[in-house]
Amino acid sequence: MHIGDTFFTSLAGRGACEPTEEKCLALLDSLGIPYEGLTHDPGDTIEICEEIEKKLGAPIVKNLFLCNQQKTAFYLLVMPGSKVFKTKYLSKQIGSARLSFADPDSMERLLGVRPGSVSIFGLANDTGHAVKLIFDEEILPLQTLGFHPCRNTSTLKVRLDDITEIFLPKLGITPAIVTLPTA
Repeated sequence: MHIGDTFFTSLAGRGACEPTEEKCLALLDSLGIPYEGLTHDPGDTIEICEEIEKKLGAPIVKNLFLCNQQKTAFYLLVMPGSKVFKTKYLSKQIGSARLSFADPDSMERLLGVRPGSVSIFGLANDTGHAVKLIFDEEILPLQTLGFHPCRNTSTLKVRLDDITEIFLPKLGITPAIVTLPTA
């Protein structure tokens, strides 16, 4: 596992990157949202994510792309990375039965990302507002969070206030807040 030692703080400082990441960083730069980014191998295990968190100095959150059984309602749930997700608690709070993970085609069509790279920043690609954003209330007290910039080989440390006060309003999105149990 390789985690970079060099942080980047702008698209220009990042250097060459994939178009999805470039678009994300350019949007953040245009909105004046400061961030620190770190490049790394894909973070696909808890152990790798914990190592990235230590180096970045911010907790990485889970971004779960979900849908109802009919695939007519889509949700992006942002919750603490260490928390176990149980659909029945979320389903009850949002009034949607039988939630499951949405398929990769829907993820790419609506958020413009592939599995493993989904994050709140993909909502910038959802111009039709088909995806409803949901925050687990446990992330709200956190000052900074780690999100992938639409690519799972880097992670950004961003202030939650900048997400809720600049990024989401620019997109016309207000997140729903839910309370998910810890165990």
